[in-house]
Amino acid sequence: MSKEHKKKKEEVIESEEEIVDANSQTIDEATDEFEELRKKAAENLEGWQRLQAEFENYKKRTAESQKDMIKYATQNIVLEILPVIDNFHASTDHIPEDQKENPWVTGIMYIQKQLENVLTENGVEEIVANVGDNFDPIYHEAIEDKECEDCKNEKYVNKIKKVLTKGYKISDRVIRAARVVVE
Repeated sequence: MSKEHKKKKEEVIESEEEIVDANSQTIDEATDEFEELRKKAAENLEGWQRLQAEFENYKKRTAESQKDMIKYATQNIVLEILPVIDNFHASTDHIPEDQKENPWVTGIMYIQKQLENVLTENGVEEIVANVGDNFDPIYHEAIEDKECEDCKNEKYVNKIKKVLTKGYKISDRVIRAARVVVE
C-alpha cells in the first residue's frame, strides 16, 4: 500500500471517527432533549389530571351548594308562615266543645291542616317537645326557667314544664326552636 493510500485511509478513518463522534454527540443531545420533553410531558399530564380532579370537586361542591340553596330558600317564607300557624293553633285549641262540629270551625281547621301540609311538602318538620322531656338547647329555647319544687331530685332538673310554641326544622337545620318553660 502506498503512503498516499495509507494517508487517505487514515483520513477516511479519522473522518468516520469524527462522524461517529458527531453522531454520538447528536444522539446524546437528542436523548437529553427527549428526556427533558418526556419529563415536561409528564408534568403537564400530572397538572392536567390535578386540574381535572379539582374541576370535578368544584362541580360536586357547586351541585351540593345549589341543592342546599334550593332546600333552604323556603326558610324565609316558612318563618313568615309559622306565626300564622301558631295563631291557628292558639285559636283552635280554645274552641268550646259545643262549637267543634260547627261547619265554620271545621273550615278553619281545614285551612290550618292545609298550611301544615304545605310546610310538610316543603321538607319542614315539627320539633317534638313534650312536657317532661329533657331540655335540649339545640331544639328548645327556654323562655322561662321556673323554680323547681323537687330540685333536690336531679331527675326533675332541666325538664320541659310547658310548651309555648312548636319548633320546626328543615332536615337537620333548626329554623325555629320550640319555645318552652323549663324547671
